[in-house]
Amino acid sequence: MRHPMHPRRWPLLVILALMLVGCGADRAQDPGDKTNQPVGRIITLAPHLTELVYSAGAGNRLIGAVEYSDFPAAALELPRIGDAFRLDYEAIVELDPDLILAWESGTPIEVIERLEQLDFRVVALGAGSLNRVADNLRAIGQLTGTQQYANAAAEKYERSLHDIRQEAAGLAPVTVFYQVSARPVLTISSRHVIGEAIELCGGINVFAGLPELTPSVSPEAVIDAAPEAIIAGRFTDNDSSAADGLAAWRQWKSIPAVRKGNLYLVDANLIARSSVRVLGGVRELCAGLARAREQL
Repeated sequence: MRHPMHPRRWPLLVILALMLVGCGADRAQDPGDKTNQPVGRIITLAPHLTELVYSAGAGNRLIGAVEYSDFPAAALELPRIGDAFRLDYEAIVELDPDLILAWESGTPIEVIERLEQLDFRVVALGAGSLNRVADNLRAIGQLTGTQQYANAAAEKYERSLHDIRQEAAGLAPVTVFYQVSARPVLTISSRHVIGEAIELCGGINVFAGLPELTPSVSPEAVIDAAPEAIIAGRFTDNDSSAADGLAAWRQWKSIPAVRKGNLYLVDANLIARSSVRVLGGVRELCAGLARAREQL
């Protein structure tokens, strides 16, 4: 049985994931552009894609996945064919998949081209917005012939997303600094899916206008931005690295978030993955901003 990565390596993974989610131009193929026959053997090149295949009712078609594909529990048993940095092409050839699901803007173009040169069918699915999760479920359902299951999962996701939007509509705005990493200090812009989540919850991202997806900012820039809430991602309930990185802001009493005690952690395993579980992270984010409003 394969086990999740060691906790001390998790921050590196999420920084990578956050830097990739939602960036780049669309390169997704039409799921039916090569064959209308449902595929039976699938490999996924990102953990969130592994989750989506299970959510679409096609988990029994998975024959391989990248490292850190740790949800649901059955994913831990899948053979590993590499990670975000390097694929084991010999292992992929040995597994002989009918379909490889790539991460649009996350899987390097040269990797996709290499797999296609090896005569594998590759379909790239995007992760640039909350709405894309439902789109990807339907696409996987079309590819695998599990449309009924996948469509039901997509509709359930869309209803939940609609409910969150309704609950957050008209709320008083709260200015937010989202901390991806404490050293260096990394945040997110409005182009990032977490930036979308902040807006959905009635927040105003103080670094929304920066051009990069996950820009590096100075502590002075955060102090000058004077956010009313500071939020950071954690990977476990006792993630000391995330907690320490968040607590480090307490020395800056001039920041409204510090004066009001509005420093919160959210589950990065949820909000940093574009799977159906992302809504759990969005709800945590909304709950944090709700507490911040009460404090303000």
